[in-house]
Amino acid sequence: MNPVWPALSPVDTPFAPDRVAVEARGHRVRFADGAERLCATSGLWNVPLGYGHPGVAEAVAKALRDASYLTLFRAVHRPAQEAAAALLDLAGPDAYRRVIFSTSGGAANDAVMKLARQYQIERGEPARALVVGLRGSYHGTMYGSHALSGDALAQGVYALDRRAVRHVDATDPGEFEALARREGARIAAVVVEPVLGSGGHPVAPEVIDTVLDLRDEHGFLLVADEVATGFARTGPLFASGGWSRRPDLLVLSKALTNGALGAAAILVGPRVVSVFSDRGATFVHGETQAGTPAVAAAIRAVTEEIRRTDVLAAAARVSAGVRALADALVRDGLAVEVRGRGAFLAVALTDAAGARLAAARVPDAVAAIADAGAIVHPGVDGIQLIPAYGYDAADLAELDTAIRAGLARPAEDPS
Repeated sequence: MNPVWPALSPVDTPFAPDRVAVEARGHRVRFADGAERLCATSGLWNVPLGYGHPGVAEAVAKALRDASYLTLFRAVHRPAQEAAAALLDLAGPDAYRRVIFSTSGGAANDAVMKLARQYQIERGEPARALVVGLRGSYHGTMYGSHALSGDALAQGVYALDRRAVRHVDATDPGEFEALARREGARIAAVVVEPVLGSGGHPVAPEVIDTVLDLRDEHGFLLVADEVATGFARTGPLFASGGWSRRPDLLVLSKALTNGALGAAAILVGPRVVSVFSDRGATFVHGETQAGTPAVAAAIRAVTEEIRRTDVLAAAARVSAGVRALADALVRDGLAVEVRGRGAFLAVALTDAAGARLAAARVPDAVAAIADAGAIVHPGVDGIQLIPAYGYDAADLAELDTAIRAGLARPAEDPS
C-alpha cells in the first residue's frame, strides 16, 4: 500500500518501484528500482540551479542550527529582513518597497486577493471587489487561488465562491476592454501569469498594454504572478520587468529557494505601501511557517548565486538549446507546435496519424519517455520542457534521444 495520497492523482494510484524517487542530484533523479533519469522539469520547475545545490543546502543547515524557528507574527527577525532586502534589490530598488512572506504560490495568491480588496477599501472604494484572471491560468489550489485559476480544475466540486472572480482571454485585449467598460469601477485587481502555466501560452503583449492603460484609468491593481516565470525562466530575471510599466504586486515562489523549502514572497509596490502606511492599516494575514530563518537563508543563497554566476547567460544558453530540440521535433513530424518562452516550453505532440495528440494519450507519452530515460512534464496536448540552467550539450542530446525513443514506442506497440 502507498501511504501517501499523491497530488492530482486518484487515491489508489499504484506506483511501482521504477516510479518511486529516492534521490536527486544535479539534473538526475534516481528511483527505487535503481534506474536513473535525466530530469527535464527542474522538479516542478522550481529547481533551476540543480538538485542538491551545495550553497543552498549549507545555508539552510546553518540557519537551522542558529535559529530553527523565529516568527513574523507581530514581530520581525534579522534573517527575514536580509532576505527581503535581497529580493527588493534584485527586482530593482525603485520597483517595490516591502515583502510579504508566504509558504506557497497558491497561498501567496490568496493573500494577494485579500490585499487588493483591502487596498481598495483603505482608499475609500469598497465596491472594488472583483479580481480578474486569465482563462487557462493556474494560480494554485488553495481556496481563493483555486477560484482564481482559469484552468478547468473541478472548481465546481468544491463549491468555490467565484462570484467575485472574472476571467478573460489571454490573447484578446478587446475582451478585457469590454469588461472594464462594464465593471471597471468594481475591479480590485487583475492577476496575470506572463506565460500561462498549464498550456505554456505567452500572454499577448497587446493584452498587457491594455491592462496597464486601463489600470491607470480605473485604479485597480496589476499583479504579476511569476511563480513559474520568475528567476530567468522565460529569459529576463522577471518577465514583468519587460513590461512598459511595473505591476503593483509581484508574486514569487518555486525557484525562490531552489525547491529546498516551501516558500513564496509578495513584493509590494509603492502605491500599495503608501496607502497602508498613510492609513496606519493592518493587513490581517499570517502563516506560521512563512519567512522562517531557514527559508530566509535559502532565499539569500539563491539571490547570491544569481549575482555570483551569470544565471541570465546560462538560462539563455539552455533556452536556445531546448528550443532547437523542440523545433526539430516539429520539423521531423513528432510535434505540431512549440509554445512558451525561454526555458519554459510546451510541445504539442502528434499521434500515429499525424494529428495533435489527445489529452487522454499524454500520460502514455510521458511514461514512455520516462522508460527511455528522461522526466518530462505532461501538458494539455503533449509535454512541457523546463530544464535546469546547468544543462550542457550532452544533457540536451540525451534528452532528445530519450524523447524520440519514447515517442517511437507507442507507434511500435499496436495495443
